[in-house]
Amino acid sequence: MTRPITVGADGTAESLAAVHWAAREAVRRDLPLRIVHARPKAESDERTTDAQEADVREALTRTAGEVTGHHPGLAVATDLVDGVPVQALLVAAAEAETLVLGSRGHGAIVGFLLGSVGQQVIAESTRPVVLVRATDQAESEAAGREIVAGQQGGPDDSAGALGYAFEAAAARGADLRVVRAWALPTVFTYSPASLALADEAGGLEQYEKKALAEALRPWLERFPDVKVTQHVEMGSAGEVLLSAAARAQLVVVGRRAHRSAVGSRIGSVAHAVVHHAPSPVAVVPPA
Repeated sequence: MTRPITVGADGTAESLAAVHWAAREAVRRDLPLRIVHARPKAESDERTTDAQEADVREALTRTAGEVTGHHPGLAVATDLVDGVPVQALLVAAAEAETLVLGSRGHGAIVGFLLGSVGQQVIAESTRPVVLVRATDQAESEAAGREIVAGQQGGPDDSAGALGYAFEAAAARGADLRVVRAWALPTVFTYSPASLALADEAGGLEQYEKKALAEALRPWLERFPDVKVTQHVEMGSAGEVLLSAAARAQLVVVGRRAHRSAVGSRIGSVAHAVVHHAPSPVAVVPPA
């Protein structure tokens, strides 16, 4: 079964930017595009509901027409889905290659606005979710801008994110920078065994470089034409990744979802990048 690139549309400037990003991605990957509007079930009278549905369907048709005007050969489908938006989008994501959503902007306050729907979808989706700012432009994907991906832990810990990043770089003909941050050891971050391995490698920095090289080895063999920069830097993982991604065309991070009393939450690194990176951000679940 061919999975589409699916994008959530709600009429905002952010979702329109997401639609156009998703359309370009669908063209690059030779996949169909699905535009979905998820809405809660209306509690108003039937005539009002019918009028609202007609307006939404007209807007979806108009948006699809704008997309096909830019990409005449692209197969585009539209769907109006009733139900709780989070659940509707999670179902749409499960059937998609990638789910694309609009993101309202930078900063803690704006990031919190994303959280009610977008963050829960990110935390629970079984497929990659890409967040796109209203200011995103096709020119941002021009040659010279890297794709930046974060890597942490062992070879398997970031396999999903690395796979997505390499595929994206290959599809775009872009260079890829893979970033691994490290900090001075504490009793929580390094075990005696890992410190012994660091000594054998010639120090902590060399140990981290070796760990990154090992994680990348299978992907370098699979994608020999992708030019990769291996970036190892001491510091907070979120800060190092955001610094490296200042002019990226796409940032790719893995996701570590956590359950709490207030619902699902993504890991701290993904949280920082989602809220503060200026470029589109792909959040990839574990492989």
